[in-house]
Order: sequence, then C-alpha cells, then structure tokens
Amino acid sequence: MTVTYPPLPHIPWQERPAGCSDVVWRYSANPVIPRNLIPSANSIFNSAVVPYGEGFAGVFRCDNRKREMNLHRGFSPDGIAWKIDDDPIQWRFPDPELSHFQYRYDPRVVWIEDRYYVTWCNGYHGPTIGIGYTYDFNEFVFLENALLPFNRNGVLFPRRINDKYVLLSRPSDNGHTPFGDIYLSQSPDMLHWGEHRFVMGVKSWTWQSTKIGAGPVPIETPEGWLLFYHGVLTSCNGFVYSFGAALLDLEQPWKVIARGGPYLLSPQTQYECVGDVPNVTFPCAALYDQPTGRIALYYGGADTVTALAFARIDEVIDFVKSTSEI
Repeated sequence: MTVTYPPLPHIPWQERPAGCSDVVWRYSANPVIPRNLIPSANSIFNSAVVPYGEGFAGVFRCDNRKREMNLHRGFSPDGIAWKIDDDPIQWRFPDPELSHFQYRYDPRVVWIEDRYYVTWCNGYHGPTIGIGYTYDFNEFVFLENALLPFNRNGVLFPRRINDKYVLLSRPSDNGHTPFGDIYLSQSPDMLHWGEHRFVMGVKSWTWQSTKIGAGPVPIETPEGWLLFYHGVLTSCNGFVYSFGAALLDLEQPWKVIARGGPYLLSPQTQYECVGDVPNVTFPCAALYDQPTGRIALYYGGADTVTALAFARIDEVIDFVKSTSEI
C-alpha cells in the first residue's frame, strides 16, 4: 500500500527567483500569516495545513495576549489568504480527565484512511503528544496522550506501515530542552504505543548539534520517506533553529537511507530573526503536488509569524543524497 496524493494544481506556488540556486526558496510576500491576524493573538506560528474541499484547512498555533498557547481552526481558498477562528478549537473528550490541559502547541495534521488526525504538544503534567481527529474540521475528538511526558514534535506517517500506525517524536525534559534526538513508536490502534526505535540523533559542531525534531508529515517517494526536520545549534546568543531533510526506509522507517549535511533553510530574514524567539525557522506542514513535484512548506518565523517556502521534490531528494552524512 502506498499513499495516494491527490493532484493539487492550486497549490501555493512561486517560481525560484532569478539568480537563486537554493533548493528551498522563500515566498516573496512572507509572512503569509501575521502575528495579529485574529484579535486575540499575540502570535500565530508553527501551524499545520492540509488540502480540504476546493481549498485548504489548517490547525494553527495561536498564542493569545495572556500568552496562553492553544490550537485554532482556519480555512483558505488558496493557501495564502487565511480566515482563522478567534476562538480555540473545542475538543470532545471521551474521558473528562483529559479535558484539563496546560497548553497546546505545534500541531501537525494528516489524512489517514478516513479522517484527519491532529497531533500536537499537549500539556498534561508536562509536555507530551496529544492525538485527536476530525472528519470535517467542525467537530474535533481527542483520543489520548500517546506517550508519557516529556515529549515533543509528534508527527504521524500518512499510512500504516506493516499494518501499524507510526509516530515520530522527540523525548525531552520539562523545559526548553537543551538536547533531543528523533525516535519512532508504533501502534495497532492509535491508542497504545510501543515498539520504540531510535531514528537519528544530533551532529556535533553543525546546525543540528543541540537537538532535532520531525517537521511536516513525511512524504512517500520511491526513494524512501522524505522527512523535513528542524535542527538546533546553541550559539553564544542562544538557540538557532534551521531545517533540513532526510530519507527514511519505506518499510522500516527508523532506518535512515540518506541525510543531508547542510541545512535547507536557516533564519536569515527579518521575520525569521526578529520576534518573540529570535532566529527560528520551524517547519510544520508540507503541501505536495505529485504530478508536478512541487512542495509548499509552511514554517514558523521567530515564534511569531507563519511563512511559506517552496521546493521541488526531485531537487530535495538529489540534495539529500548528494550531501548525505549518516
């Protein structure tokens, strides 16, 4: 079984600028979502977007003016102009115990089988991975916390692998984690998670020397699962978040086939370097038009705004393989 990617001829897109040789390039009108798009927001960033109907839907991290972190629903006809609800998503809970939370942030959304699954960092006695679902972006049902605290960057694969759901995550601590590698967990039912595997770790003295974490939902290709992921280095002035890519084995996705050495995008523009948390480019969503190979990447800038970047899948795969350092 392989993932079926519906054509997205209306994917947000801008051709690579003249004279630019970058594998991933920025949208010239960034940021696409400003920090104050809705009245309650202090910032809107690190958010997830998927095709929905004739346009797009998303789950957005919106930190309000009390600096509470929560998830909001949004829709767009073109993936660029967004209408986001000012009120957070109201979840339906099978167990009232799960309705109590400290925060919700950094969502990912993926279509699997018959519904959209949402994963996010859920504050339940510390950070863990919350999992819920929706059929229509109107009613949202919370399932469970997948793992014990402390954990972040929960990202589901878009299909079962060997008849199991598969989740990437980064075990962490209860603070602004100064460490972190990517692991994988498996489940028969999206409730009970085990069979944990190490995927890949940090690389000393590089852009990913402090911690790494899975980004958008992996994209299935004949070459392997294409995973965009963020990496962090600790500079003399704090953390710097960039992102790169790797290829994972299709049937044993804890095995890394290739891993690009250089980053694909790092904080270099004003909206990436200046904000509530300076020097952050943090990818959470990728739209993929399989017929053309075009990819639109949504990423958070400086923990404040949402930006867009573009790539072609064959160029990204060539980059990962040609610069690979495993």
